[in-house]
Amino acid sequence: MATDYDAPRKNEDEQSEESIEELKARRHDKNSGKVDEDETEAAEAFELPGADLSHEELAVEVKPKQDDEFTCMSCFLVHHRSQLADAKKMICFDCA
Repeated sequence: MATDYDAPRKNEDEQSEESIEELKARRHDKNSGKVDEDETEAAEAFELPGADLSHEELAVEVKPKQDDEFTCMSCFLVHHRSQLADAKKMICFDCA
């Protein structure tokens, strides 16, 4: 039989209290497996992805494409000229 080492240990008095009849009676109890949890409280603490971020403000400076950069025609990302794999097709090394 497997031993659960994380389970709290019981002394002999506690072990004798849980007789087989008590365990069988609890098995038929419909409310024994239910957990009392307030659903609204749990839902308020949970933040969904894509939540309303309209009150947030981004401070990112967007620069136009520089002379030594190109736009890959496969992934449409702007790369430095050193990443150019095919000058005719304008494709970067990652997409080549």
